[in-house]
Amino acid sequence: MITRLSGLPFKAESLSPDDPAARAELLLRSSSTLVPSLIHDGVSLWDTLAIAEYLNELRPQAGMLPADRHARARCRSISGEMHSGFAALRSSLPMNLHAHRPGFAIWSAARADIDRILEIWEDCLKTWKGPFLFGDTLSVADAMYAPVVTRFLTYDVAMGDRAAAYCRRIMAWPDMAEWVASAKEEPQEITELEVEF
Repeated sequence: MITRLSGLPFKAESLSPDDPAARAELLLRSSSTLVPSLIHDGVSLWDTLAIAEYLNELRPQAGMLPADRHARARCRSISGEMHSGFAALRSSLPMNLHAHRPGFAIWSAARADIDRILEIWEDCLKTWKGPFLFGDTLSVADAMYAPVVTRFLTYDVAMGDRAAAYCRRIMAWPDMAEWVASAKEEPQEITELEVEF
């Protein structure tokens, strides 16, 4: 999603880290098998925020970060919080675009993560007047929180009207719709995602 925000042409490749040949290929491209990975002009990047900053420098006119200094600082801050935090949400509510689990029992640690995310969204949408987190234009932060939107919908997370409207806008984003459609073409049986809590 970050690369799409830049508006730059790119070629996406999907590799399975479970395939030994693919794993070796990933290790050739970066110092770990962490993805996503961006290769451009001989530079290899594998951290989402580093990729976002790099693409923003390549194409600042894309507006990946807000123009206003305060909004830009907040965008970086909440993107960083998403990037490095919310471990309980990630482990308790794994991303699975094939599933819908209404009534799913959400443990307290994941609930605290959900409450914090909803607080971030509410604050941004109220401060910058929406429809996206920093106003009229999609930003790095919207791309960072897009996978959370899918988790909230999969597990039927209760939220207020403003957050629910934000989720609908993210899901209606054409790049998001294309990403979701592509993800749904992947195999449905992912054992780790089928564990019942």
